[in-house]
Amino acid sequence: MLHGKKSKVWLLKIISFAFVCSLFFACSAALAAPSLMEIYDIIKTKEFVDLTHTFDTEIPHWPGFPKEKRETVYWYDSGVGSLGGGFFAQIYSHVGQWGTHCDPPAHFIKGLRTIDQIDVKEMFLPLVVIDVSVKVASNPDYALTLEDVKAWESKHGAIPEGSFVAMRTDWSKRWPDPAAMRNADANGTAHYPGWGMEALKYLYEERKITASGHEPTDTDPGILTSKGDYSAETYILAQDKYQIELLTNLDKVPESGALVIATFPKPAFGSGFPARVFAILP
Repeated sequence: MLHGKKSKVWLLKIISFAFVCSLFFACSAALAAPSLMEIYDIIKTKEFVDLTHTFDTEIPHWPGFPKEKRETVYWYDSGVGSLGGGFFAQIYSHVGQWGTHCDPPAHFIKGLRTIDQIDVKEMFLPLVVIDVSVKVASNPDYALTLEDVKAWESKHGAIPEGSFVAMRTDWSKRWPDPAAMRNADANGTAHYPGWGMEALKYLYEERKITASGHEPTDTDPGILTSKGDYSAETYILAQDKYQIELLTNLDKVPESGALVIATFPKPAFGSGFPARVFAILP
């Protein structure tokens, strides 16, 4: 009789243990990380927004750079391409900082990374958009402040480490008019918005962001670049970080919750290059 009771006790323990194990494995399966294909199936249903201007030979650019030149070397029909026919191929000749483009650290700082040395993991990031477009509308010389950053954080929480932070000014709506983009006065001083140094130091040193971007041709406000002052851009690149200039469509993405992919070619020892940048909306 005693032996039978012990058997029943042990049987109940075994059943209980098996039940607990089954619950554990069921929960583990439920909590297992999704596969890349499962993630892709989710992402492909989202809205994608192109943050890149189409470029050609006449686009707005930094005034110290020459215009792009193009040559059609092959064309579908004979007698058109300079080298032959049968297909379409062009030669593009432009500076690296052309159109929506990437500035690597070496663009300003000798000895730091060139564009080919930027790791691909730095191109796929959380996107933070700080909207100062209303302030810029009334003051084209506006420089984004630390207070603007803190106001964003009061609404959305701390800016995630490793983010791409974009300054929305709606200045890209002036594209592709070079005069409107530069917005110079009678004395030749440009008037367009830019980043404030205090905000940049907070973003890069405290929040440890990976990159930043903006819509005008320069990081610094036009009233400073007109005097040859590129302190904000120098600061960013000196952190061994990259930036994207001449973004567009920032008014079509949320301030928080989106992802950004900023990609560009890989020329050896490259000083910069046109980029293709797009956002994936939540």
